Amino acid sequence: MRPSQALHQHRDAVCLAAARFRVANPRVFGSALHGHDVEGSDLDLLVDPLPGTTLFDLGGLQDELQSLLGVSVDVLTPKDLPAEFRDAVVQDARPL
Repeated sequence: MRPSQALHQHRDAVCLAAARFRVANPRVFGSALHGHDVEGSDLDLLVDPLPGTTLFDLGGLQDELQSLLGVSVDVLTPKDLPAEFRDAVVQDARPL
């Protein structure tokens, strides 16, 4: 299954999981956003960490979403993105 299809089917569950793992504003970017994803592509999600969010929260969210969606998921914060294209990704990313 394409990551964009899996996300479409489980959008509400993804948003609930994000809240449980202390992140806000989950957004999709990359190939799944633009419809260029294929089976085997990963799903790129951008999230904003809340106060107290740890790497364990981000890793836990990533693991839970991979199990839920059945696709590889990358969970990133804006600070995780290289500076040279951070602004472009943040502006392009779309809320779930």
